[in-house]
Amino acid sequence: MTEVAQEHRGTLWKAARRWPTAVALAAAALIWGGGLGDVAGAVSGLGPVILLLALEYLILNQIGRRAASWPVIGGIVAAVFVIELLDVVDLTTVVVAVALVLLVWGAVRGTPNGRRAFGVQAAGMLGFAALALVGMAVDPDLGRYLVAAGWLLHGIWDFVHLKLGRVVSRTYAEACGVIDVAVAAMLLFLL
Repeated sequence: MTEVAQEHRGTLWKAARRWPTAVALAAAALIWGGGLGDVAGAVSGLGPVILLLALEYLILNQIGRRAASWPVIGGIVAAVFVIELLDVVDLTTVVVAVALVLLVWGAVRGTPNGRRAFGVQAAGMLGFAALALVGMAVDPDLGRYLVAAGWLLHGIWDFVHLKLGRVVSRTYAEACGVIDVAVAAMLLFLL
């Protein structure tokens, strides 16, 4: 193989390893292409998702299996689809209830990752929930900035977990971090 062919192959290999970023950018483009609507619609639509992002970390910390990151997010997406389709109960109510059960379970029974890791994930859940819930409760013009802050901070949360290699898989942390920052930017600059 020639030197140019080897270099080209190396470049393709490096690009292929960044598939989580490509998936995240494609998802962000779908969100953007679908239109964020008005400010109130964007806040009410994207606010509850912050709760789901934090909930996934709490679930994965409780089960102690980073490799389950993608199946768990698949299960969450399926559950959201069913909840929205049935339209019997509010999604935010379900997420808050599940988070409370997991928080009590972790406080009482502990977690495979230990008390310290549980404390970090519990604090994350509570912090992100506060940003999302307050953002959805206040005037949409202010809520937009709170929800955007939640998305941006969760992106940072993802990148910290990516660097540390904890709780979620590295591919999930990369993809989630990229999409979180992209959605925060959309909320701030495209509405």
